[in-house]
Amino acid sequence: MDATTDKDPLVQEQIYNALCYLGESEPEEILNSCDEYLRQHDKLAYPHRVIILKAMETVVKNNIALLDKSTAKEVIRDWQQAASNVLVAVGQRFINKVMEEVLTKFQPGILPHYFVVQTFANLSVSNGE
Repeated sequence: MDATTDKDPLVQEQIYNALCYLGESEPEEILNSCDEYLRQHDKLAYPHRVIILKAMETVVKNNIALLDKSTAKEVIRDWQQAASNVLVAVGQRFINKVMEEVLTKFQPGILPHYFVVQTFANLSVSNGE
């Protein structure tokens, strides 16, 4: 997974494809490996983190019926936290665009998802003046 930091988009795409391919035969192993890698590399640049998150998303979507309930729950929580962190980081430069997207998740009469509220709060804190 260290190759995700390669600047060549073709290498990045190959890493994504390899993770997805391996995820077809061993989805829980790949999801756990990606999760562990992201935890160990919490300073990984966001464009590179996104490659791993997208691969995790694809593995989950393609193998949802095969995943153990506890694995799915853990991965989804971690995946959502990482995605929230990406939005907050991008929001430090493009706050208007990120806020526009986050605000679309607030619907009248519907309680927003926990991570939507957390993302909104973290955007406020990281961009407060």
